[in-house]
Amino acid sequence: MIFSTLGRYFFKRYISTAFWFLLGVSAIIFLADFSETSRRLSGLNGYSLYGALAMTALRVPQILQQAIPTLSLFIGMTVLIALNRRYELVVTRAAGISVWQFVAPFIVGSFLLGLFTLFVVNPIGAWGQRESISLETTWRQASNKSKSSKFVPWIRQLSGDEDVIIGAKTYRESGTELLDVVVFHFDKDDVIIMRQDAKTAKLEDGYWLLNDVLENRPGEIPTRLETAQVKTNLRREYLQESLAQPETVAFLGLSRKIEIGKSFGISTKALETQFHSLLSLPLLLVAMTMIAATVSLKFSRFAQSRSMILGGIVSGFVLYVVSVLVKAFGSSGAIPPFVAVWIPVVVATALGATILLHQEDG
Repeated sequence: MIFSTLGRYFFKRYISTAFWFLLGVSAIIFLADFSETSRRLSGLNGYSLYGALAMTALRVPQILQQAIPTLSLFIGMTVLIALNRRYELVVTRAAGISVWQFVAPFIVGSFLLGLFTLFVVNPIGAWGQRESISLETTWRQASNKSKSSKFVPWIRQLSGDEDVIIGAKTYRESGTELLDVVVFHFDKDDVIIMRQDAKTAKLEDGYWLLNDVLENRPGEIPTRLETAQVKTNLRREYLQESLAQPETVAFLGLSRKIEIGKSFGISTKALETQFHSLLSLPLLLVAMTMIAATVSLKFSRFAQSRSMILGGIVSGFVLYVVSVLVKAFGSSGAIPPFVAVWIPVVVATALGATILLHQEDG
């Protein structure tokens, strides 16, 4: 059926509808996010109209990726209802083609949409998210704002006989460059022997390079230095893994991030949850298409929209709530990431198949 003339026609209808849905939703996301970005950041010194447009464009793929599971539900319903109202499904049924045969092209289309999201939308979205965060950080640094969208935990390191604690308001380059830095030096007796305030701190090979430094020692006049070095045994990879956000890592790089994180003893639950969430996406879209078929196959020339739209809205809302909850449980370690992500997919698939079997095969 998939490779027949009718199957190719249904498949083209699905792909065409998906394209226009993605295009329209991307435009809505762009307008809404641009408005929110302008509201939040317009007061910063580095803000510009073209910069805000660029930041919004960078963020669109990441936001669109989150909406695609719900969109696949509406894409499936839209295609099937359109075919129903033009009597095309009626004729297909009259020709003796079962529901499983003519739904197969839509299932294949949704699976390919999931692969497209996984290997195209996700890498672009992860890169765009990193760039937009870096751009916002630059604007905030230029404005010398005390508030920031990112907070770096205090980092404690032992180097020789010195105990050093480093803190910062924001960071760039995956945590290897800190902004608005304060460094406290302690002796063996845990007494502060020096405080350094710096504009930036960049992790080099074996030391932190501080720029525009103000040094304060007990009983001495503060000293201003252009640069200073603080020894460290921290590795660049450790900071990159400990401060990495799952949304900024592309699917193909998640396995390596998880492996490196575990080697450093860092919790990787959030990264594992993101990995399984992306891996299960194509099957989740297939499940959503099957659920769409359960509310769209019954023929009605004019009075079908109300119940269909209501069912689609409810299903989309439930999907959103469940996906957010399971990702939160998986990321926190309350539930194993594999179980947290795959159970809703299996349940949704089984539910769609069961309802279709009941409706079509009794």
